[in-house]
Amino acid sequence: MLRPLGHRSLPYEAGLRKEILATLPPAATTMEQVARLHNLIGQAFAGAADIVNRELAGSRAELVVSHGQNAFHWVEGRRARGTLQLGQPAWIAEQTGLSVVSDVRARDIAAGGQGAPLVSLFDSMLFGGEARRALLNLGGIANITVVGGGGAPLAFDTGPANALMDAVVYSRTGGAEDFDRDGRHAAAGMIDQSLLAELLAEPYFSLEPPKSTGRELFSLAYLEQRLPAGLGLDDTLATLAALTAQSVAKACLAQSVTEVVAAGGGTFNPTLMTMLASALGAIPIRSIAEWGIPPAAKEAYAFALLGFMTAHNWPGVAAGATGADHVSILGSITPGRLGWSPMAVDGAPPTRLRVVTG
Repeated sequence: MLRPLGHRSLPYEAGLRKEILATLPPAATTMEQVARLHNLIGQAFAGAADIVNRELAGSRAELVVSHGQNAFHWVEGRRARGTLQLGQPAWIAEQTGLSVVSDVRARDIAAGGQGAPLVSLFDSMLFGGEARRALLNLGGIANITVVGGGGAPLAFDTGPANALMDAVVYSRTGGAEDFDRDGRHAAAGMIDQSLLAELLAEPYFSLEPPKSTGRELFSLAYLEQRLPAGLGLDDTLATLAALTAQSVAKACLAQSVTEVVAAGGGTFNPTLMTMLASALGAIPIRSIAEWGIPPAAKEAYAFALLGFMTAHNWPGVAAGATGADHVSILGSITPGRLGWSPMAVDGAPPTRLRVVTG
C-alpha cells in the first residue's frame, strides 16, 4: 500500500544549475568539475531531503532514495555500457541522519540491462492486468512501460520529450525562460515538416526495445546541426513537440497498446498533449492522477518503491523489462547515523501496489 504524503520540487541554485548545464554532454569537462558537482549536488539534495522530511513526513522518514543528477548514460547501439549520476549521498546521510540508497541504475546495467527506465516494477505492480497499457513518462526523455495483455513488462526510452525543447528555450532566451510554459511557443508556431522528417529519420527510433538514450544523443548540439537557418523559436518548438508526439505514438502503436497512462512534466504542455492525442488516433490517453499519483511526482514515488524493495532485499526491476539477464537488488547503501539494517522479511516480494489517498 502506498499513501502519498505530497511532493515538493525545489530548484537548483542558479549558479549550480548553470554549472551543471555547462558540463552535460556533449560538453567537455574536467575531473575537478565532476568532483565539485558531485559534492555540490549532494549538498543540494541533502538540503532538499531534510526540508521534505520535516515538512511532509514530520521527520518520520526511515530511508532516502537518491536518483542523482544524470551526468552520462553510456550506450553503444542497443547495449548500455555504464551510467553516471552525480550527487554524493554522504552529504544526504550526514544532514538527515538517514540511510541512503543511491546509484540505482548501475546494477541493472551490470546484469545486461539498460538501467533505464527503472519504473517497470512500479508500473507493473500498479497497472498489471488484462488491459495492454503503455505507462508513459514525459520527462527530459520520454519512456514507456508496456504492461498487461498476457505478456511480460517491457520498458524503454522512446526518444526526447522535454530535453530538446527545454534546451532550445534556455539557449534562445539567454536563460530568461527554462521551458515552454503551457506550450505557448509551440502553439504559436508552425511545424517545419522537412526538419521533422529529418529528425524522425534518426536511427534510434528504429531500434528494437529494450533500449535507452539521453542527452548524449539528443543534445542541443545535435539539434543545431539540423536546424535550418532562420527558423524561429516558436516554429522550432512546434516541430520538436511534434517529434516527441510522433515518436511516442510510433512506439505505442508498435506495441499494440489499447490505452496510454501519462505522467511527467510534459503532461502540463497542452500543445504537446494535443499533438500526442492526434498521433495516437483511437488510443485514449489518461492521466496517472486517476490512480492517485500526481503526474509531476510519479518517478519520485517509483524510486521510493525501489528503495523499499532494496531495504527488504528484494529485486527492484520487473523480470525482462530492461533486457537484463536476471533481476537484481538495486542501489548502493550509505548508512545513516544509526547504521544500516536491511528489513528482510519472510515470504515473496509484493506483486501488486495499491494507492490510498485522502
